[in-house]
Amino acid sequence: MKRTGMAIGALACVAALTLTACAPRDGGGTTDSGEEAEITIVDSLPAGTTPVDEVTWAIVEGEPATLNPAASANLIIPNLCDNLLTLQPDFSIEPGIATSAEFVDPVTFVITLRDDVTFWNGNPVTAEDVVYSLQLGANPASQWFGAFALVVPDPAVGIVATGPNEVTVRFVAPDSTFRDALAGQGGAVMEKAFGETVGEALGTPDGGLMCTGPYELAEGGWTPGSDIVTTANENYWNGTPLVETMTYTFVSDGSTLATALTQGDIDGAINVPPSSRAAFEGDGAGTLTVGPSTASYSFGPATSTGAAANPMIRQALSLAIDREQYLDTVVAGLGYTQKTIVPEFSFQSMEAAAIYQAGYDALAPLEVDLDAAKKLVEESGEDVTEPLVLAVPAGAKELQQTAAIIQSAGESIGLEITIDAMQASDFGALFYDPTQREGIDFVATQGYLETPGVLGYPSLFLLPAEVGGIFNWSGYDNPEVTSRMMAARSATDPETAANEFVAAQEIFAPDMLQITLAGTYHLTYLSNELTGVTTSIAAYGSPWALHLGGK
Repeated sequence: MKRTGMAIGALACVAALTLTACAPRDGGGTTDSGEEAEITIVDSLPAGTTPVDEVTWAIVEGEPATLNPAASANLIIPNLCDNLLTLQPDFSIEPGIATSAEFVDPVTFVITLRDDVTFWNGNPVTAEDVVYSLQLGANPASQWFGAFALVVPDPAVGIVATGPNEVTVRFVAPDSTFRDALAGQGGAVMEKAFGETVGEALGTPDGGLMCTGPYELAEGGWTPGSDIVTTANENYWNGTPLVETMTYTFVSDGSTLATALTQGDIDGAINVPPSSRAAFEGDGAGTLTVGPSTASYSFGPATSTGAAANPMIRQALSLAIDREQYLDTVVAGLGYTQKTIVPEFSFQSMEAAAIYQAGYDALAPLEVDLDAAKKLVEESGEDVTEPLVLAVPAGAKELQQTAAIIQSAGESIGLEITIDAMQASDFGALFYDPTQREGIDFVATQGYLETPGVLGYPSLFLLPAEVGGIFNWSGYDNPEVTSRMMAARSATDPETAANEFVAAQEIFAPDMLQITLAGTYHLTYLSNELTGVTTSIAAYGSPWALHLGGK
């Protein structure tokens, strides 16, 4: 791999669990031999300054189904498509393509655009392009629909251009989460004319994209089943990237990835498998960096019928799993216990942090109790004579180990669980295509918070679909939870929002919409020739915000 220098960018000060200043910290962990080991939590790496010809980056989740930001979330997209606002290393939000984006009254939000941003083809970004992009996200079929759930549904009123560089968004009620969402992929901007020309092929190998980001996807740049090659956008509005060519390869098998990284065949990867910790920390072509993260391993129901949809069955499985053993055997000590789907990280920099913390601390500890678990299974009234099917991606060692632990836990309380190891592309399709979930009871995965705040992530799983619960596959419908969550979202003061959320959490946390197994650290492996990567937040909580090779 040809390179002209050592550095490609900066791993900026990541959003620490306590949002402290940039500095290494120590944490505990357990080695394969069971001995206590120190973990240095690195908040930052030096900024890169020297150009690099080529970098090959591994996408450990496998090949994406699409690069359309309205339809998928993956690491590649943010290097192609900029957002209206940008996440910063401390998880704060700064301007992006928009110079400002603010509520001018409780239900009216005005976006003012930069006047010097162009798409790869040289055409300027207009308000109509932003309207087009936001309306794609507001489509109920979009993964980002939840961010737009309170926008006036009439497109002639809800999201409209009100000037050459101005877009106005109108709401049916105040929405404290919307601005944050624009710093995530819900705020990605694409060219309207290009998108309307290619239609449904947008984001595919044949259709392509037209965005404003630091890297360009040229025609023929995506070779299905092989790689995606992108080149630096020399006219990038935020400065020419330091890496000339970014090639993404797809390696979902953990052992294969570890070998390729440590031998120097691949330059780097984010979210590398913790089970390869010993190999990564030994002599090799690069260095493992451990950072704070919003990510967690969990599993949840994929169906609205049968045992998996019953909270008592989920509670029973939670009681049967030894999370300390999980930390040691699955994440090699590179993680920590997490009581519920919402990690402490998400609220520790918020104004009402003390209220959120008190609510989290009041949640019951997650302990093993097989007798109580068996009783819940018996009292559930469910027919447990048929096996439950748990889906995981093939080649993902941690999730396969997760599945084995869940299977064993189920057996200990009278539940038979079979494991369906799916190809990465098929597993990814589960999240967007309901037909792919037929015959699946549970899905084990690694989740993360995309943007600041406590509401966005849990809303995906526990609210009705019409207000953003796009992953609420079990049909969970608790009126008080919905009312409290929406009240928190529409609250105009931080204390009210916090109290409403905590009240909702007291109800939904025991229902185990997602059975959280462990919070995890952010793991990045980089070749010794690369000092870092540029990222608007390095925590794995927002993997698609990792901007590779930029300034």
